[in-house]
Amino acid sequence: MHTHQTVDFVNQMNSVWTGCSHTKLGMMDAIMSLDQLVDESDPDVDFPNSYHAFQTAEGIRQAHPDNDWFHLVGLIHDVGKTMALWDVPQWAVVGDTFPVGCQYQNSIVFRDNSFMDNPDEKNSRYNTEFGIYEPNCGLDKVHMSWGHDEYLYRVLRFNNCSIPEEGLYMIRFHSFYPWHSHGDYMHLCNEKDLRLLPWVQEFNKFDLYTKTTELPDVDKLKPYYQSLIDKYCPGILKW
Repeated sequence: MHTHQTVDFVNQMNSVWTGCSHTKLGMMDAIMSLDQLVDESDPDVDFPNSYHAFQTAEGIRQAHPDNDWFHLVGLIHDVGKTMALWDVPQWAVVGDTFPVGCQYQNSIVFRDNSFMDNPDEKNSRYNTEFGIYEPNCGLDKVHMSWGHDEYLYRVLRFNNCSIPEEGLYMIRFHSFYPWHSHGDYMHLCNEKDLRLLPWVQEFNKFDLYTKTTELPDVDKLKPYYQSLIDKYCPGILKW
C-alpha cells in the first residue's frame, strides 16, 4: 500500500470507479456479499465482514437510539470493501488511509521504512508539508489514498442517497487514523473538517470496539435495517 498509493494511482482509481458503472446492486445484497471477504488488514476478527457490519450498527443503535441514519452508517461503513471481490488488491481496498500529494506524516503506521519505494516520496512537488495543497484547503480538496472509504462515499453521492453530511464524513474518513486518532494533517483542514471531526471520532468508538466473538442474529435484525436502507439509500444502486 505504501509503495503503490501515489497521486497517479489515486487519480487512476478515481477515473475507473467513481463513475459507478461496474454493477447494479441493492444495499442489503452488497452488505451480505461481504460474507465472501475476510479483511487481511484487520487483526481483530476472523469472521466475515457482514457480522461486523451488524455488530457496529447495533452498538451505535444502543448508544444513539434517536439517530437512525447513524445506525445505517454503522451497517454500511465497510461496504466499499466489495471492490476486493472484483479483483482489486486488498492494499487498494483496506487499511489506514492517508493523503497523497503531500508529505507523509509520522503517525502513519510504519512511516519510517515503508514509503522508500514510493516515487512520490522523492518528488519535490509532493514531499513538502503542503505539497500540492493550499493551507486549510479542506479535506474535500485533498486526494486520499484509494480504498473502501472513498469508494463507498462516491457511490452514495452518485446515487443521491440522503444520509446526512455527518454520516457521509464518517464513511469517507473512518480509516483516516492519522487525522482522527493522532491529530495529524490539521494544516489541511478547514472549519467544516474540524466541525465534523467529533462525529468521525464518535463513530470510531463503535467501529473498533464492537468486534466480539458473539455473533448477531442477522435474520432478526434485517427488517429494521432494510427499513433504514429504504429510507436513505433505496432501490438498486449503481456501483
